[in-house]
Amino acid sequence: MNATYRLDRTQRMLFDAGGRRFDPHRRTWSDAPTPATGEPVDGIAAASWLQRQSGAPVRVPVGVIGPREATSAQLLAAENVGRGLATMGFVVICGGRQGVMEAVCKGAAGAGGVAIGMLPDADPSFANPHVGIVIATGIGEARNALIARSSLCLVAIGDSFGTLSEVALGRQFGKRVIGLEGAARVEGMIDVATVEQALEEVARCALGGD
Repeated sequence: MNATYRLDRTQRMLFDAGGRRFDPHRRTWSDAPTPATGEPVDGIAAASWLQRQSGAPVRVPVGVIGPREATSAQLLAAENVGRGLATMGFVVICGGRQGVMEAVCKGAAGAGGVAIGMLPDADPSFANPHVGIVIATGIGEARNALIARSSLCLVAIGDSFGTLSEVALGRQFGKRVIGLEGAARVEGMIDVATVEQALEEVARCALGGD
């Protein structure tokens, strides 16, 4: 565990390594009038507290993007990312179809979370069976921009032309984009090697990190 924070669950206070206190309502850090207290925790545990116990969870979903034609490693990573995000308390948003999209929805649903599927189609029956909320946009691949715009941050797993467009749009919109399992490298994207590292980057975003 990379204990970057200190969490006082009784007092409902989170501090960073520099002793600053986190304001969950504003998602900002400021100098604390009292010394940092509590147990050492990593970013994932801190974000889980934010989502489940702070009283001010981030209500914006985390976008997970990737190809329909995915490798077994990409599918496994997507399912684990979905499970991890749901366990932390985040809602997932994706394209709602097959491949990486279905795997992340399966992982989120299996952990009791919610996955939003934003379909390019007008027919909601095209959604994979693990989507919790179906939005049948009927606007085709233009829905990629909606996913990129509406996400807190984006986790890209694998690569395709559609995925690349979402990565590029995410960066254009100033979003944190995290790449995993062969995601196309775009300027400003954060490339990680493991699911845990991807979840840590999501946590950092939720906790107001730059």
